[in-house]
Amino acid sequence: MRTMQDWLDSYSADHRNPINQRLHWLCVPPIVWTVIALLWTVPVPPAWAKPGAWAVLAMFLAFVWYYRLSRRLGLALLLAFALLGLFTGWLYGVLGAVHLRWLAVAVFVLAWIGQFVGHHYEGRRPSFFTDLSYLLVGPAWLMEKLLRRLGFRAGA
Repeated sequence: MRTMQDWLDSYSADHRNPINQRLHWLCVPPIVWTVIALLWTVPVPPAWAKPGAWAVLAMFLAFVWYYRLSRRLGLALLLAFALLGLFTGWLYGVLGAVHLRWLAVAVFVLAWIGQFVGHHYEGRRPSFFTDLSYLLVGPAWLMEKLLRRLGFRAGA
């Protein structure tokens, strides 16, 4: 089984260009939010749960994957998920499902355009073309960098 450090090192090898790195900082967090927001708008039978249940389930499953590989990153990403979930729940209350969905789709498209522009500068295809797990590694890669900038010990 690959370690989180193995995943991060491999991801880093595909993300060396400074323009691509900056675009990832600008685009990956909104992409994570859009997935949460889109799942938030998937109807849930009221007898089962409240709106957002599918998003919470997805965030929990992602957290489990992260936590198994790195407790530190898993907990940090859980905090990020909680904040994004609270924000999304608030937006859902303000905008409603339909408007939230359209906003998320627009942000998703723009953020992915940014990602592909970054990879054009990189001269490499996005990592997830080789393994879909890299869709989960991108947020962990940024969180690892953020934690280091904040002075938390290095290493996943």
